Amino acid sequence: MAAKRKPRSTTLERQSIHGLGELLRSREVTATDAVDFYLERIAKLDGSGKRPINSVIEVNPDARKIAKQRDREAKEGQWRGPLHGIPILLKDNIDTGDRMQTTAGSLALAGAPAQNDAFIVTQLRAAGAVIIGKTNLSEWANFRGHRSISGWSSRGGLTRNPHDRARTASGSSSGSGAAIAADFAVAAIGTETDGSITSPASACGIVGLKPTLGSLSRSGIIPIAHSQDTAGPMTRCVADAALVFAALRGVDPTDSATKASRPHLASAIPLDPGSLKGARIGVGRQLAGTQPQVLIEFERALRILRDLGAVLVDDIDLGGCGDGRSAELTVLTYEFKADLNRYLKSRNHPTITSMADVIAFNNEHADAVLPHFGQEWCIAAQACGSLRTAAYLQARSKSFAVTRDKIDRTMKKNRLDAIVTPTDGPAHVIDTLNGDGSFHDGLSMMPAAVAGYPHITVPSGLVGHMPVGLSFFGQAWDEPLLLNLAFAYEQATGELRAPVL
Repeated sequence: MAAKRKPRSTTLERQSIHGLGELLRSREVTATDAVDFYLERIAKLDGSGKRPINSVIEVNPDARKIAKQRDREAKEGQWRGPLHGIPILLKDNIDTGDRMQTTAGSLALAGAPAQNDAFIVTQLRAAGAVIIGKTNLSEWANFRGHRSISGWSSRGGLTRNPHDRARTASGSSSGSGAAIAADFAVAAIGTETDGSITSPASACGIVGLKPTLGSLSRSGIIPIAHSQDTAGPMTRCVADAALVFAALRGVDPTDSATKASRPHLASAIPLDPGSLKGARIGVGRQLAGTQPQVLIEFERALRILRDLGAVLVDDIDLGGCGDGRSAELTVLTYEFKADLNRYLKSRNHPTITSMADVIAFNNEHADAVLPHFGQEWCIAAQACGSLRTAAYLQARSKSFAVTRDKIDRTMKKNRLDAIVTPTDGPAHVIDTLNGDGSFHDGLSMMPAAVAGYPHITVPSGLVGHMPVGLSFFGQAWDEPLLLNLAFAYEQATGELRAPVL
């Protein structure tokens, strides 16, 4: 007897890009099947229960139309590559020139879609991906008020962690992290200024890659600060992160930082499960925080790295990497005003054309926009002078040059391939009265973010019932190396258990 065909839902659950690609090429499923599966899953599960996950802020009304086009291309032998027909979600601060909104979660920008695709969206479409929707986020990418609530936006409401809906999905790419953990798409794109990809990836038990500044174009992405902003892939496995990262890359004439990426472009990044053998890994204990259970899990991860052949260098000095926090905030505040004003002028929104307009809108609609926390960062940014101001230039030098020099010197002195540290503590219980507070115990995310260096987090294990991640970071353009190190660790430890929805 012929074997019974598996139900579509069973076939498509928690698929990787490679796995779904094989199903598409064999015609066992179509891109339309895959899009229908994820849209049905979002409709059924994302908003369900007393504490909904609430990760997807909007679905693409043209997703099935695009999927059908990909199916026609495949039938005619026009295969665009590994992302052909793959359903992907975008964070709602990434422009799409279609019928979807791009708002950074703010009601101020609702009702007037962007006119053009961001450069990275153009890259995704060219690679054959099907963008099925936008994900919720911390409003203005978590740079609006001092007591912000990660995952909350005035347009999208509150995103919760699918592993425990009383807990945060972290931010600001909260929706992207939660959606991929909940299997609402194969991959998502997040953005990071300082921890906004890596923290939610760790909290939700997935892979997150924060690339080198300039690896990916920033044009068409609602900004905080050009010194640190970058998009990056959020996926359920390292191999998927490598495929999406390769597809997103390209030299963008409207973003000069991408010119430096030209020598490093590659259509594919080969991954080797033996990559940790002989690799010299610095142990970043000064960035690891103090939570006992996290440190126990970190020691377990270090034993695995040793067993896989890594040479651990346990006496590295990263002291001072966290000393530039005040300078970093000065840089972000100055650049937020300058960069957002530039973006809004190019956006051609009918009423919101400057930071001042955003502040005025928020005040006018305070009941809807400011019910939980304020807009202190917006107000502070509006009070800043130009980017030629001495205070800004001094802070920029202190935060960027000092941090980059510290990483470079430490890695050169110890002949390191990468530095490893716990990504973050387990997700905390959501507190809408007090906001996030100071729940980030360690400093693992800050050095790479400030230096503009690459950082990848991979699921490490559980603290209690909540996932935590293991971070590898290194120097500029080291993404292939970091992806390989994370891949080797992942292959030895296996995928973290899926949340029960």
